[in-house]
Amino acid sequence: MGLFQKFKAGLQRTHNKLVHEIKRIVTGSPKLTGTSLEELEAALLGADLGSVVTTQIIAAVKKRYETQGGAGLDVFAIARAQIEASLDASQTPLREAAHELTVVSVVGVNGTGKTTTSAKLAHLLQGRGHPVVLAACDTFRAAAIEQLKLWGQRLEVPVIAGAYNADPAAVAHDAITAAQARQAHYLLVDTAGRLHTKNNLMKELERLHRVMGKKLPGAPHEVLLVLDATTGMNALNQAREFHKAVPLTGLVVTKLDGTSKGGMVVAIQRELRLPIKYVGLGEQPDDLQPFDASQFAAALFAE
Repeated sequence: MGLFQKFKAGLQRTHNKLVHEIKRIVTGSPKLTGTSLEELEAALLGADLGSVVTTQIIAAVKKRYETQGGAGLDVFAIARAQIEASLDASQTPLREAAHELTVVSVVGVNGTGKTTTSAKLAHLLQGRGHPVVLAACDTFRAAAIEQLKLWGQRLEVPVIAGAYNADPAAVAHDAITAAQARQAHYLLVDTAGRLHTKNNLMKELERLHRVMGKKLPGAPHEVLLVLDATTGMNALNQAREFHKAVPLTGLVVTKLDGTSKGGMVVAIQRELRLPIKYVGLGEQPDDLQPFDASQFAAALFAE
């Protein structure tokens, strides 16, 4: 399956709802009225595209209608172009430290899919010929270590783990030593889920990063926040708070295949100006895909 098809399949619920609503509004009246513009605005906001991007789309549709009339007014093409332009700056590949190990810290609240994302990212990097090591630094959730080890066995990726309730910073320290000894290109650190409102847990995450930085200057080279698309715009508050505590370098949006609010990707990137590096479009190991703004916009508004 090509990338566009993956995006289209993953965004199906969001796409179907949007397309249905837009077609209903556009075919309902030959003229673009104040009422139809309000309905269009409601449909875009309902997909969690956010107020700024929604306003841009409405303004562009209105301008096109005023200059060219209703004939040939393609709301889908206009919306797609606006989304693509809004997301354009967000395409940045995963960093790769020159001639040394690249450490990627995977962070987020409980239940967003951090452990699965870490494993899928390992699979993706390994497929590109990069030796990868996984670090099980979620030592608080009993199942997290076992879950990562199972993924490691399935994908044939080494997993460095400590005992349940071990110090996550100590595990990360040992994992850097092990990854360097194996001459790995990437170390992916699966951290414990923590509520962005819990100050003590955020301090612990800061300490984990400090320890990694002392062991390997510059580490972590990437800090990826995993967001669950099904939470819609609530994810924005999580992202803001995590970004205050540990400077984020990028976002991973999971569970896009399970929501009709896939537009939150646009709103969050627009607000935080953080690149969306990967999106989760399903359950399989290769369903984590590098984010592509034009494919995303096309899949969202494909008729």
